[in-house]
Amino acid sequence: MNSIVEFLKRREVLLGIVVLCMIAIIGSINPNFLQIRNLISVYNDTSILIILALGQMLVILTRCIDLSVAANLALTGMVVGLLNAAFPGFPVEGLIVLAVLMGACLGAINGAFVWLLGVPAIVVTLGTMSIYRGSIFLLSGGDWVNAHQMSPAFLAIPRQLFLGVPVLSWMSLIVIALMVYITRFRPFGRQFFAAGGNPRAAFYTGINVGFVQFRAFVISGALAGLCGYLWVSRYAVAYTEVANGFELQVVAACVIGGISIMGGVGTVAGAFLGALFLGIISNSLSIIGVSQFWQMAISGAVIIIAVIANSRSEKKPGRIILREAVAADAIDESARGDTRPATGQ
Repeated sequence: MNSIVEFLKRREVLLGIVVLCMIAIIGSINPNFLQIRNLISVYNDTSILIILALGQMLVILTRCIDLSVAANLALTGMVVGLLNAAFPGFPVEGLIVLAVLMGACLGAINGAFVWLLGVPAIVVTLGTMSIYRGSIFLLSGGDWVNAHQMSPAFLAIPRQLFLGVPVLSWMSLIVIALMVYITRFRPFGRQFFAAGGNPRAAFYTGINVGFVQFRAFVISGALAGLCGYLWVSRYAVAYTEVANGFELQVVAACVIGGISIMGGVGTVAGAFLGALFLGIISNSLSIIGVSQFWQMAISGAVIIIAVIANSRSEKKPGRIILREAVAADAIDESARGDTRPATGQ
């Protein structure tokens, strides 16, 4: 009985129940919301947020934050959009690889400042966010890249259906599976928890905490680069204000999902459910006739409640013990499965 009660108290379980209750309530108001096609559409609309939240999760686990993910997305999206407009015959697969590599390089810039120079992540990413946004204007001259300038192949991939589900949704599911594999079964994935949960203990066991943070920024940047292509191709437009302010939703999804800002505690399921929660709010409230201003107010209220809940739980001794236990477990697994922990590899 106690095990069942403890299971129901888990943040991911409670959030999952809340999401299901939201779907049921909205469906009772508007039965069309419960149609399979509509539910798939809601998930598809949330897929980019899910991918970005999973990358942000790794960064937050290491006690950092990446406020440049949306600017990274916009810059890589503009670059591949301009290249496709200029060279429509260039393989789309090559543009996707380029977007991922470019995003990873932009993330590496953030990680290098944090790792090698010791600059606080929030300061670095605020600065690079402005730099990346400014670079978009310099590249495009303020002009838009519209659908008629993009090749049909460039626009098609996210919209293609596989088993009745858009490829964009399948991509998010693949990223979820990869994140579960990395964080649960790979020693270097467990190092993200160790570096954020107890940096001093991680350091004394030979884990290069700075390099682990650098690696988290690179992965987050690579996923942002992938989303740059997905966003531009799905919405068939690239301009300087693409995804402006979207980084706040990404961080909010992690906070709502129980990813600890203090580092070391969080799950893929939490980040996924946090993003899905926000996606359902943004997609469903308009269906039941709630104005956009109320949508913003409700989303903001939910974020504040989540922050308060997280901060209260952080003060509980059990939460501290949990973080230490997770960090110790991650350190042990990393030490057993990695013969070169000092290099973070």
